[in-house]
Amino acid sequence: MASNPSADFVSTLATNKDRFRKTLISDQVYGLLRQSIVDGELGPNDRVVESEIARRLGVSQAPVREAVKQLAREGLLMHVPRRGHFVVEISSQDAEYARQVREPLERLAAQLATERITEEQLQALDELVEQMHGAVKTNDVGRFRDADIEFHTLISQSAGNPFLARMWEVIEPSLRALRAIADPLFEGDWHAMADEHGRLVGLLRAGDGDQAADAFADHAAGRGPVPDARPKQPRKKTAAAKRRS
Repeated sequence: MASNPSADFVSTLATNKDRFRKTLISDQVYGLLRQSIVDGELGPNDRVVESEIARRLGVSQAPVREAVKQLAREGLLMHVPRRGHFVVEISSQDAEYARQVREPLERLAAQLATERITEEQLQALDELVEQMHGAVKTNDVGRFRDADIEFHTLISQSAGNPFLARMWEVIEPSLRALRAIADPLFEGDWHAMADEHGRLVGLLRAGDGDQAADAFADHAAGRGPVPDARPKQPRKKTAAAKRRS
């Protein structure tokens, strides 16, 4: 938020002031700031001043500080020493370049991992998928991102090629910063995203290198079925239907 914040964002703060007086919860501050970034009320490179936001909402700085930390962890804000936090500016072209590099690395890692991954590593991947589902239940995007990135880092290590693992370590910070992995602004079904990672683990267990490689490449490029809504539970039969069956 710049020294002269946008009128839309100031209006948003004023509208929500009474609500925050009643319930002082950092999650609510986080939700307000995050939505302001998504809606464009806070634009790229806008400075987010904790004290000013707290003053306008009529709350202490503690929940605002916690919300800002969470947004920075998710990659929506960046901290500049001695200057504060700013909304991250992401070039769509840079993000696309990063995905282009990620895709062949993920393909190769999956191809090699099907031959070399251990049961212990597969179990670790299962646990990370469960962590993703748990993060969705608590609406913790930062925790989801951490588990997602750890998942793909473990795949690179499971490939058994130290050069591939080193290359992943080099590009992973850029992938995170450019949101080319675990995008915090993903608008699809987050549970479906976790399910997709579970499907990838299943392909590694099956041991079909070509199929796993294709699936990981599609996932890295965003071509997978992740955005689809989760399957609906089948409706229970009525008493009449049960009699007919």
